[in-house]
Amino acid sequence: MCLAIPARIMEIKKTKAQVDFGEGVLREVDVTLVDPEVGDYVLVHAGYAIQKMDEKEALETLNLWREILSAEKK
Repeated sequence: MCLAIPARIMEIKKTKAQVDFGEGVLREVDVTLVDPEVGDYVLVHAGYAIQKMDEKEALETLNLWREILSAEKK
């Protein structure tokens, strides 16, 4: 199974972008597969932004991930 996680683009430098997965979890990803702008939400898989997504859907997905992870900690 493959998973892609939404992240918000915080900064872009050529083909790389600093993205925020939420709660300050920052990573550098390759953005050559999308046409990125700072503030966009993208789906990230294996270090690559594979598609842009709308903010509402991204935030809903991130909230679901938080719920899943908090249930795992219990």
